[in-house]
Amino acid sequence: MNMSTEDFWPRLPWDDWKDTAATLHLWTQIVGKIRMVQTPWVNHSWHVTLKVTPRGLGTGPIPHGERTFSIDFDFQDHRLLIKDCSGDLRIVPLQAQTTAEFYRQLMEDLEDLDIPVSINTKPNEVEDPIPFDQDEVHRNYDPGSAWRFWRVLLQVDRVFHRFRARYLGKSSPVHFFWGSFDHAVTRFSGRKAPEHPGGIPNLPDSVTREAYSHEVSSAGFWPGGEVLPEPIFYSYAYPGPEGFSMQPVRPSAAYWHDTLGEFVLPYEAVRTSQDPEATLMDFLQSTYEAAAAAGDWDRAALETTGQRPQ
Repeated sequence: MNMSTEDFWPRLPWDDWKDTAATLHLWTQIVGKIRMVQTPWVNHSWHVTLKVTPRGLGTGPIPHGERTFSIDFDFQDHRLLIKDCSGDLRIVPLQAQTTAEFYRQLMEDLEDLDIPVSINTKPNEVEDPIPFDQDEVHRNYDPGSAWRFWRVLLQVDRVFHRFRARYLGKSSPVHFFWGSFDHAVTRFSGRKAPEHPGGIPNLPDSVTREAYSHEVSSAGFWPGGEVLPEPIFYSYAYPGPEGFSMQPVRPSAAYWHDTLGEFVLPYEAVRTSQDPEATLMDFLQSTYEAAAAAGDWDRAALETTGQRPQ
């Protein structure tokens, strides 16, 4: 199949798909919460995330007693696939439908597979949340937009893994957080951090404080929202070291966003550059260096070239 640059780094204007994004955000939360309640707790909530797959987003194996199952978003054929270790399969169509309908069908299919799961139906990290089983508002699903979002995630995931390989210190997996609806990778200095103030909407402060228990430099991709209605790459440090926002970063399109409290690089600047991968890697590396320099990290002990052993 011949594919163009547009297929690999497609346009993703926020205004064109914000209603689909809002619905998909909630659907990924339902699936993510199923993984969360069935999986042993891992530090920094790393057990709750979704992973990019060759067809969409997936949970990976989820335990259920002595059985195992998985749930995958397929953004090529627009299906949600529920598979269990006995070989049984259930399919929920990804199409225009209310979140309540999506929730009911998914839960009925899990019951039918004899792997029932109960979750907290209140969405996290959104203002004025509507319980999933009562949500008749969020019902948009544009297949083309979902496909383009996934195509962006494929490239982001690939570059983020290259960036992660350059670090010897503790680092998160590259993963998709359904609460904040972003794809992220985080590096740790190894030092403890002051207690996080919390205050994230509809997220227990205890979860936030455990997530930020140690100093971090975190980068990610976010498709947009009310604060900034365009897809962006971001990079922040916690705690924010003195002078961090004044550090030089690359490329020239990157800037400090006061409201978000982080460095931002518009996705469009990456997509339209001569070498999107190199442009994104430049942003990831330079913003990490800004955090490490301002925060006095022991870079000699923490960094590596990421080269394969010969």
